[in-house]
Amino acid sequence: MASSVLNGADNFKILSGNTPFLGSELNVKCFPQKGIMNLRKTRILKPIKCSLSASRPVSQPRFIQHKKEAFWFYRFLSIVYDHVINPGHWTEDMRDEALQPAELHTRNLQVVDVGGGTGFTTLGIVKHVDAKNVTIIDQSPHQLAKAREKEPLKECKILEGDAEDLPFPTDTFDRYISAGSIEYWPDPQRGIKEAYRVLTIGGVACVIGPVYPTFWLSRFFADVWMLFPKEEEYIEWFKKAGFTQVKLKRIGPKWYRGVRRHGLIMGCSVTGVKPYGGESPLQLGPKSEDVSKPVNPFVFLMRFLLGIMAASYYVLVPIYMWLKDQIVPKGQPI
Repeated sequence: MASSVLNGADNFKILSGNTPFLGSELNVKCFPQKGIMNLRKTRILKPIKCSLSASRPVSQPRFIQHKKEAFWFYRFLSIVYDHVINPGHWTEDMRDEALQPAELHTRNLQVVDVGGGTGFTTLGIVKHVDAKNVTIIDQSPHQLAKAREKEPLKECKILEGDAEDLPFPTDTFDRYISAGSIEYWPDPQRGIKEAYRVLTIGGVACVIGPVYPTFWLSRFFADVWMLFPKEEEYIEWFKKAGFTQVKLKRIGPKWYRGVRRHGLIMGCSVTGVKPYGGESPLQLGPKSEDVSKPVNPFVFLMRFLLGIMAASYYVLVPIYMWLKDQIVPKGQPI
C-alpha cells in the first residue's frame, strides 16, 4: 500500500513507485511546492496541490470527544468493532505499515499500547515484541474484554486507564503506541505530553489517528462526531511536548487510491523520539474534562445520539470509496 512521509512538515516524498496522492486534496498548511521524485523511475512529477481546511478550535470537543460519551459509544461498538469498523478503516496491512516507523526491532522492548481497545493494533505489536513485555491500557472495559479473548495477547498486561493521566512511572517504556485513540482525547496535547513522560531516553512515540477532511460534507460530519486533527497539528503537538525527529507517515485503505478529501479515521502515523529523561518541558494547566463531575442526562443523551448519527456517515464512506474503486478504471483519479 502506498504511503508518504513528512519529516517535521519540511520534507515530503513518495515511498512507493506509484503516485497515490496526485489529484487528492490534502489538509496540509505549508508543504513546500517542489517536484516529487518517483523512487522507481527518475521522472519528476507535478507537485501535489495542497488544500487548506477550514479552521476549527481543537479545544472545543465534538459530540463524542468526551470520555464519558466515548465510554458508552464503545460499550456498544465493541460488539462489532473488529468485524465491522476495522475492515473499512483499519486493515491489517495498514496496521503493519503504520507500525513500521515505531521501530519495533527487538523482542525485549517494553511497549505500552495506549487506547489499545480490542487489541487489534496490539496483535501487530506482538509480531515483533514478546507479549509479556506489552501493556495495553484503555478506558473501556468492554473493549479490553475483547482483547483478553485474543490468544496471542494472553501474556500482555491489560489495564483500565486514562491516556491523559497514565498510571506509570516516568521513563518506563521503550515504545509508546496509540492507534485510534487521540480522536477521543479532550486535550490531545496533554496526551502527547504523557507519551513523552512515560518513555525512556531515546524511546519512540507512535500515534496513529485520523486526518481532517477537506470535502465540505465530510468536514461537517467530522466536526460533529469527534476530533479529526490536521497533519500539522500532530507535528506541533509532538514538538511542543519536547519530541525530536518528528515524522508523519500517511496511510489509508488501498481502495481509496490515495484520496484523502473525505478524511480518514486512520490516516497517519506520527513518530517522535524522546531526547532527554524526565517529564516533558511543556507546562499545562488543569485537565479540560473532569469525568467525576455529574452531567445533565438529557444533554448527554442528545450529544451521544448526534455523535452516533455523524459516525454513521463514516461507516458509509469506505463503502462508497470501494464502489468507486470497482467502477473507475485503474490509473484514473476517483
